[in-house]
Amino acid sequence: MYQKIIVAGNLGRDPEMRYMPDGTAVTNFSIATTRAWTNKATDEKEEETTWFRVNVWGRQAETANQYLSRGRKVLVEGVLVPDRATGGPKTFTRQDGTVGAAFEIRADTVKFLSSKNDDDGAAPQERGSGANGGVVSYEEDDVPF
Repeated sequence: MYQKIIVAGNLGRDPEMRYMPDGTAVTNFSIATTRAWTNKATDEKEEETTWFRVNVWGRQAETANQYLSRGRKVLVEGVLVPDRATGGPKTFTRQDGTVGAAFEIRADTVKFLSSKNDDDGAAPQERGSGANGGVVSYEEDDVPF
């Protein structure tokens, strides 16, 4: 059997790194993924955000802790870690009494989608082109297909 999950999103907070007793680095961070759509019945725009808790181990954990920060875009490949009691996502009760679920990923690969020099709030078109992984903006007429 085989399982793999790939998630691309924005960091919800700065990574937190710690070391295990044997010296292995572990970094934890959360990723928000948002999908948006238009409800055809009401013609209203709707969106749904899903949060993932990610843990990264070893040298990759140290690199993630060094270069990632809140708001940065990241792609994570790994496996879902189920709740041992239920076999599903970890559930919890929020302060307002509603039930939430936490999806946890043990990362095999972490890819940085935005450079450290990118502005947190800038849209891709506003970043311009840069030698350090900046995003180039294109007009519709520039796209070759």
